[in-house]
Amino acid sequence: MSAESPGVTIDRRTKLKALVGFVVAGVLLYLFGRVIGWDEILRTFQEAQPAWLLAACLSTLASLVIWSKSWDVILHTVGIDVPFRKIVVTYLAATFADYATPFGKAGGGPFIAYVLAADTDANYQDSLASVVTADLLNLLPFFTFAGVGTLALLIRGEVPRQARTLVVGLGGLAILVPLFIYAGWKRRTLVTRIVGGVTEPLARRTDRIDADGIRERTEEFYGHVDHIAASRGQLLHTLVYAYVGWLCFAAPLYFAAQTLGQSISPFIVLFVVPASSLAGIVPTPGGVGGVEFALVGLLVALTSFSPELAASVALVYRVASYWFTLAVGGLAAFPVIRRT
Repeated sequence: MSAESPGVTIDRRTKLKALVGFVVAGVLLYLFGRVIGWDEILRTFQEAQPAWLLAACLSTLASLVIWSKSWDVILHTVGIDVPFRKIVVTYLAATFADYATPFGKAGGGPFIAYVLAADTDANYQDSLASVVTADLLNLLPFFTFAGVGTLALLIRGEVPRQARTLVVGLGGLAILVPLFIYAGWKRRTLVTRIVGGVTEPLARRTDRIDADGIRERTEEFYGHVDHIAASRGQLLHTLVYAYVGWLCFAAPLYFAAQTLGQSISPFIVLFVVPASSLAGIVPTPGGVGGVEFALVGLLVALTSFSPELAASVALVYRVASYWFTLAVGGLAAFPVIRRT
């Protein structure tokens, strides 16, 4: 293991946080069913077609494998040579860590960077810069398709008047967030100064924070990202995987409707999947509860689905996109924990 790799342990506090998160998620799901009506929801499942549910799960798995390939390309750009099969397993394990803990995305990058540094001769900073760059590139399709979906719905006149403010607002986020990320990359001096301004007062109060060290790490990180960004061909290659992976990630919502014998416009799928993902900020693992409520609200507003049918579609979609991923990622976590 590189000397620059931080130690990572799954301590009792982390386990407790995950347990509390799942308890809260269970309560939210119960309330979700109580609000919509469990009897009505179960009634819509009577003629469900399992083949479409299988297609949704396979599409989710394909998206994870394709996104892990984008990591593979970036890692090779900085000279980190890892067998692709190992990257796939590690990516699934990191996704499990993201999905199993509240606000898991905040720690996903450092976790996977640690695992890569432990598995290879790369140092932690190289690994972290590679992972963050790949994750940012994977976010581009998220916002691109959200914008495309917004424009398509508005042009085709498929947005009810009461939902136009929501659609336009979320479409605006699809434009502003990438611009904010780009500005953070171009104005690195300002970002470094802000990081220093935030950490210095904290460093004066505790020995656990080294403001100068954090500032140096931030500058080093930008240097690593610049090295990766200089390989334009590799970045373009990565974006291809990012966009294809995102389409596979969004497709399960379409398949979820088909599972229940319904059809949904691809343009609505392009808008609803990223829009509902914003509800993942609720403090539950994988945004459980919040995402389901958001899906129902969006589907009812943008389609002719009844609340009961929308709830059923939302549950099928989450089985394929969240619970299936949690199960597969959990299995993948065992060999990763054993290796590291």
